[in-house]
Amino acid sequence: MIINALATLLQNVISLAGVAWLLLMFQWPVLLILIAAVIPGMLVRLVFSGRQYLRERSYTDMERRAAYYHWMLVGKELAKEIRMFGLGPTFINRFQSIRTTLRRIRLELDLKNAWFAAAAQTLSVVLVFGAYFWVARDAVRGVITVGAFVMFYQAFQKGQTFLQAALEAVARLYENNLFLTNLYEFLDTQSRPTVIETGDGHPSSRGLPASGIVFEDVWFSYPGSDETVLRGVSLQIDAGQVAALVGLNGAGKTTLVKLLCRLYEVNQGRILLDGVDVRRIDPLELRSRLAVVFQDYVQYNLTARDNIWFGNVRRSDDPAGLSDAARQAGIDEALRALPKGYESTLGRLFDNGHELSIGQWQKVALARAFFRNTDVVVLDEPTSSMDPKAEYELFSGFHQILGGRTAILISHRMSTVRMADCIYVLQDGAIAESGSHAELMSADGIYRDLFETQARHYRMQGAV
Repeated sequence: MIINALATLLQNVISLAGVAWLLLMFQWPVLLILIAAVIPGMLVRLVFSGRQYLRERSYTDMERRAAYYHWMLVGKELAKEIRMFGLGPTFINRFQSIRTTLRRIRLELDLKNAWFAAAAQTLSVVLVFGAYFWVARDAVRGVITVGAFVMFYQAFQKGQTFLQAALEAVARLYENNLFLTNLYEFLDTQSRPTVIETGDGHPSSRGLPASGIVFEDVWFSYPGSDETVLRGVSLQIDAGQVAALVGLNGAGKTTLVKLLCRLYEVNQGRILLDGVDVRRIDPLELRSRLAVVFQDYVQYNLTARDNIWFGNVRRSDDPAGLSDAARQAGIDEALRALPKGYESTLGRLFDNGHELSIGQWQKVALARAFFRNTDVVVLDEPTSSMDPKAEYELFSGFHQILGGRTAILISHRMSTVRMADCIYVLQDGAIAESGSHAELMSADGIYRDLFETQARHYRMQGAV
């Protein structure tokens, strides 16, 4: 749009220069009248363009809220709950209320714009017809010839057209520049994670002996929040070890994983991967060494092959590798049973798609992590949607599946984490206890209380 506006501006300025020279040779005051006839409308356009931009910027939050209600009403994700709780009319009323307010604000500005534009247009018409009358009077008196009058009329008309087009291009440039500032502000809000150079100038950890993961006195608060999420967390996970993070919701378990992936930066302390501060490793290289399954894993409405291959797109999507990863996650048989096997489209977004259960989707996400074939595997609530049998099958041979890789496991199911080599219990953003399952049970602390509370619940269900 900017390039087109610049081209239009240049074209009309060249044409206008010829007409302006002709009008100057004819009667120079006419050129001033031509400019004066177009300027008021231009000023109105620029002023209200600026006001429109400020209005759009001021009411962005309302626009987003309206869009959110719209998404909730028409999206499939919330359809069940909205119908069950009868929330449709409530959301419709809120959506309509916001849209009504926005329409009223726009209407007020548009009416003001219309009044000022009408006044500017009226002034322009008076000036143009005044110029015509003035020159026509000279033609009637014989001061100029009829041919000169015709030449003036055509030159004035063409000049008005060229000048309006040039000023229109200027107005579009101004408007586009206003809204482009949003883009540049967005690009400047947050830079990419920095890489601290090592002593030899190579920000990499390749080739170093594997020594696992170390958190040293890590403190962290989310940007824009005064609440401290992690308070001096220090822990060590040796290479090839399976470590589990447990604790109540909000204890900081998932936050530790986000810091390891450099989705956020620590406020204080450091995180070491194989003896190197992760801030010394390029973020892309760091993440290429991690396979992470978050709680809110993605369900790609694409083929089953793609869903697993996306774990490592730099690796060949050979059927053997894909099926091996799916087998480790316990989803291979289910995918092969689909009409087109691994070429079947998952989800219902596209035609002929096949929906999976929540537990099966979670297994696909696990297969994606296993296909990544990295040094470190991080699983955040990896079996929360699986049935007990599937969970048992996965973790009964978990060490064998890992094949000597380091693993971090986050789970609220105590039966899952008991197989870990070391368990870290987080409470209020700090390490409260650590040790093996047997050691923590004998310590009679927080872990034992959590474990027995959950076990008691299962026993009560069994009794019933």
